[in-house]
Amino acid sequence: MKVLVIGSGGREHAIVDALSRSPQVEKIYAAPGNAGMATQAECVAIRETEIEALAAFAKEQQIGLTVVGPEVSLAAGVVDCFTEQGLRIFGPTKAAARIESSKEFAKELMAKYAVPTAGFKAFTDFEEAWAYVSARPFPAVLKYDGLAAGKGVVIALTAEEAEEALKDMLLDTKFGAGKVVVEDFLTGPEFSFMCFVSGEKVWPMQLAQDHKRAYEGDKGPNTGGMGAYSPLAFVTEEDEQYALEHVLKPVAAAMVKEGCPFRGVLYGGLMKTPDGVKVIEFNARFGDPETEVVLPRLKSDIVDIFCAVADGTDTELEWHDFATLGIVMASKGYPGDYAKGVEIGGLDKVEGTVYHMGTKAVDGRVLTNGGRVLFVVGKGATVAEAREQALRDVKAIECDNLFYRADIGHYVLD
Repeated sequence: MKVLVIGSGGREHAIVDALSRSPQVEKIYAAPGNAGMATQAECVAIRETEIEALAAFAKEQQIGLTVVGPEVSLAAGVVDCFTEQGLRIFGPTKAAARIESSKEFAKELMAKYAVPTAGFKAFTDFEEAWAYVSARPFPAVLKYDGLAAGKGVVIALTAEEAEEALKDMLLDTKFGAGKVVVEDFLTGPEFSFMCFVSGEKVWPMQLAQDHKRAYEGDKGPNTGGMGAYSPLAFVTEEDEQYALEHVLKPVAAAMVKEGCPFRGVLYGGLMKTPDGVKVIEFNARFGDPETEVVLPRLKSDIVDIFCAVADGTDTELEWHDFATLGIVMASKGYPGDYAKGVEIGGLDKVEGTVYHMGTKAVDGRVLTNGGRVLFVVGKGATVAEAREQALRDVKAIECDNLFYRADIGHYVLD
């Protein structure tokens, strides 16, 4: 069959790579794609939010399956549009995607169905929010209610930081018309638990841990993620089973009861607190960069899984037992301002896998075209071996304008 992947980042490159391993796939298209995906897919100049144009292309090319990567496409209603036109698509509807696009919706759902998470309160008025936050102990967890490209969460250590963040979110409308969710601060290591979900059917993926801070030692500003690895030694089988039975499965069932059944990838951003596993956030799609370390471990044919989820049928997942660890190479200045169009060399010297996150090809050269540019994945019998390979490959890549964290996986390795 012909498959269309919507998106242009590392997550979508990993999806394209997994699809290219399936004997059922005749041709892959990526819209809009990037320089890395172009080696395995035909890139099509349609943006992720051009819903009607994407549907028209899928019809014209007789696409048998479309896979949605980014949250902006889901929030724009791409699944609803495709479904109305009888096109098979993998991803949740706009109503189901609210579990990510509205923090308040997600928190109220968890409260209603007794899913373990931090206490919270929502505000639209700056003065009310500031009065509430300033009267409470710090750190304060402040979350912009809508989509903010992974940057709408601030853990304010001081009153000054909290006031500035609330102004950004409610007065300066940095991310759009604002609503803020203020949460209780939880402690413990975070981890990502992604599951394929179709109604009440839930198929768990392998766990991963993302590294959000820009610099080594978990310092600096929050980013979309600077690296990830899988599996996780600090999460026990009991923890994983608890998360599946008390978080992911109940939420899938709750979405059915609420009249917006979920189909796609339900991503649980979880924390192992001293009081047990609790939810930090939900996403309505594959995590980025976790996908880039989880999908290489998938032994099953991903087309069978995508089709089972989209069609509501049964499937099984098999996994490789090797470890993966990936390192983001980001433009200097990210997550703030950064230059684009810097040439990248040495990609042919890499032994492992490189997923392109923000690149473009010009006259046969690969140039930087985003904040997070490349994701270099190492494999090994252990996480330590995987990191060694990833670091070797990172050092082989030549670009003066990229930086990376050499301490990915430090929680289990150092």
